[in-house]
Amino acid sequence: MFLTPAGRVIMRFVNPVRSAFVAKELTQGRRLILSGNEAITRAAIDVGARFFGGYPITPSTEILETAARDLFIVGGTYLQMEDEIAGIGSIIGASLGGVKSWTATSGPGFSLKQEAIGFACLTEIPIVVVNVQRAGPSTGGPTDVGQSDVMQTRWGTHGDHPIIVIAPYGVQECYEETIRAFNLSEKYRTPVIILSDAKVAQMKEPVILPAPGNIPIVNRLKPSGSQKDYKPFGQTESGVPPLAPMGKGYRAHFTGLYHGSSGLPTKDPAVIDEQLRRIHAKLETDEAKKDILKTERFFIDDADVIVVAFGITARAAKDAIIKSRQRDIKAGLLRPVTLWPADEETIIAALSRAKKIIVAELNLGQYRTEIERLAYRMAVKFQKVPPQIVGLNRIDTNLISPEDIFEEITK
Repeated sequence: MFLTPAGRVIMRFVNPVRSAFVAKELTQGRRLILSGNEAITRAAIDVGARFFGGYPITPSTEILETAARDLFIVGGTYLQMEDEIAGIGSIIGASLGGVKSWTATSGPGFSLKQEAIGFACLTEIPIVVVNVQRAGPSTGGPTDVGQSDVMQTRWGTHGDHPIIVIAPYGVQECYEETIRAFNLSEKYRTPVIILSDAKVAQMKEPVILPAPGNIPIVNRLKPSGSQKDYKPFGQTESGVPPLAPMGKGYRAHFTGLYHGSSGLPTKDPAVIDEQLRRIHAKLETDEAKKDILKTERFFIDDADVIVVAFGITARAAKDAIIKSRQRDIKAGLLRPVTLWPADEETIIAALSRAKKIIVAELNLGQYRTEIERLAYRMAVKFQKVPPQIVGLNRIDTNLISPEDIFEEITK
């Protein structure tokens, strides 16, 4: 039994056999069979996350369960909170205390977290939020697959705010992209959302995990000067100010009100404008774009027909592309791993060459809206007519099949 910083008493039950097994895994390269949810928790622990706060909700619950099982073994803390709002509040507090932190949810729980996500965006608190999509809206289909949170991840919280959203499409990528999500969050002092879905999250696949010494780990920039020089929201060369752990010798003020470089509230329009533009600009530098943007190009270079798909749907799309190529049909797959911000340069280049774009997604056309926006920009840039853009959509809780996509390719 031990006492958390918040004063909560937690019982620590550690299975000695399980503990020895995890200790061995943490010191060697590992070949395992994991679900997507299990891979996310394993990656979080491997990259140094030591606090999970959340509330169980299908189909993300395995993340909470594996965190509860394994975090204590590495000296971390797990808290099951009373609801989803408290869950994200707890990880914001833990992150301000200097601990890498994450939570996981789905559907209605993600809706409940939006106000706190906005607070984390404005106060530049590094956290990772996993949203395992299910069918909706409302309670919808708790055990059914969906991909209809695309726009909510980008615009769910109010106000102009930057956000990074990553969409893995397999278990190996759940592990690798969780590592990247934490590193981006720490480097750029920003919330990062991992947008999984029910099928990717709960299917099991063989994965190869690196030994800890081979895992890239980024930690947040901390101040090195005196309290007088500490500006937790000040302008820096990279646009990312240092962040001191609370209770470690520096004082700071964190508020959801507009604030200046010290964190104290302000009504000065010039200061407000500068702060809001800075938190956007720090994700728009050349270095940030290189770190953040990631798109898979599969048989794109000579493709007349390009399928745009992400998450579980991209797996079906890849099978359809292979089948098309076997029949001498020039089709390719453009798979945004980073959904937001969109990889505009890569997408626009692909749009400029293709004759037809198929956007396949388990919703009624949310990412197609972004592709259509970029098609307009392509048309202006290259002074040419944009390609035909069609949506291949499904919302009945069933998956889009390779045959569905192949049929649309051949039309």
